[in-house]
Amino acid sequence: MKLALVVNNIFTECSDYTTTLIALTAIDMGHEVWYIGVEQLSYGKDDMVYAKARRVPVHRYYSTDVFLRTLKSDKAIEERVTLDELDILWLRNDPAEDVFTHPWTALAGINFGRLAMRHGVLVLNDPNGLNKAVNKMYLQYFPEEVRPRAIITRDRDDIKHFIQQEGGNAVLKPLSGSGGHNVFLIRSNDKANLNQIIEAISREDYIIAQEYLPEAVHGDTRMFLLNGKPLTYKGRIAAIHRVRGADEEDMRSNMTAGATAIKAQVTPDMLEVAEIVRPKLTGDGMFFVGLDVVGNKLMEINVFSPGGLASCEHLEKAKFTREIIFSLENKVRYIRHYNRHFDNPEMAML
Repeated sequence: MKLALVVNNIFTECSDYTTTLIALTAIDMGHEVWYIGVEQLSYGKDDMVYAKARRVPVHRYYSTDVFLRTLKSDKAIEERVTLDELDILWLRNDPAEDVFTHPWTALAGINFGRLAMRHGVLVLNDPNGLNKAVNKMYLQYFPEEVRPRAIITRDRDDIKHFIQQEGGNAVLKPLSGSGGHNVFLIRSNDKANLNQIIEAISREDYIIAQEYLPEAVHGDTRMFLLNGKPLTYKGRIAAIHRVRGADEEDMRSNMTAGATAIKAQVTPDMLEVAEIVRPKLTGDGMFFVGLDVVGNKLMEINVFSPGGLASCEHLEKAKFTREIIFSLENKVRYIRHYNRHFDNPEMAML
């Protein structure tokens, strides 16, 4: 299998990233894995999509540190790759990471992925599905029963009215963005700072004013879905519980914001949430997804580059990533058997 992973920037990738673990596992299982920085994609006059891509030499790599160090070094193999040559193109770049520094890359992976799709390359997650999810508004397409109450606006009075209706407690965050950037917990005694907070977020984006869930003080659970269902290995479910940092007023559960991963207790409510959102995710061709759940509510859906799988494997002592690669192998076999007679979203979920 020839797999290419599109990332924001190869040289800013880290050894504990889920993408790194996926790449190393695929290599260990005998596959050829290329990395493509989203800026390295090109379209040629011959109607083909190309990329300046990198891979490591064929070798046994015993850690993600060694693998990634080799990928970034002059030992790496760099070639101009035609995307038609690939079996699978996996879009793992997060548009939110580049929204301020390289805003023109936000849709680049999606658009080049669409072109590759025309020539029969399987693109994950499905580019048209990803286009619907380029910001947090995607959550509003799911049933009301599984998401917190929310409004999306730039109107200061509407935001204040929503907070008042919520008893003075709410969460404010930008419509775009990731990693907990500009996420604020508003308490009833924060009126003096509210105008400044609204102004800070609205300088960048629309504002999501969201119901505050008291259970969130204990963090959230990131549960991974594969082909629309909870990712499992020998009966164990791939999930981590993310506990916030020491600052009680910081309600972010992102690992990049100082949260700590501990073993998760997956409840029937969480599994019910996953089942309720499954039809929509399946229809949108969302092969690999991270659900952030508090109680019986879905806080966010990460469909671009859900992280935390390395911590999950360590805590559960389970090889979840191998299940992901097995699924990719099956998809490649289906493509060959059926001569690509499935639509990309259908193939993404088989």
